[in-house]
Amino acid sequence: MSDELVQLLSRLMRRHLRPASKSAAPTALDAPSSTFEALLQERLHAVEKDLSEIRSRVNGLIFLVVGAVLVQLLLRIAP
Repeated sequence: MSDELVQLLSRLMRRHLRPASKSAAPTALDAPSSTFEALLQERLHAVEKDLSEIRSRVNGLIFLVVGAVLVQLLLRIAP
């Protein structure tokens, strides 16, 4: 998902910063061509890392709630 986002942003930036030519082939962001692209790539990686952490915390909360509901059900069933 993040690779698609990076490619989309690079295409948008290329359209606005450089004149469109029919023979220009899209390049990968492995080697950024400008400082802006390098900073953008670093920020996207940081956002991806933060989203990964948030996703793991949300998963933990979901399992906690499901576990609490199961415990409550078991306590009501077996008095």
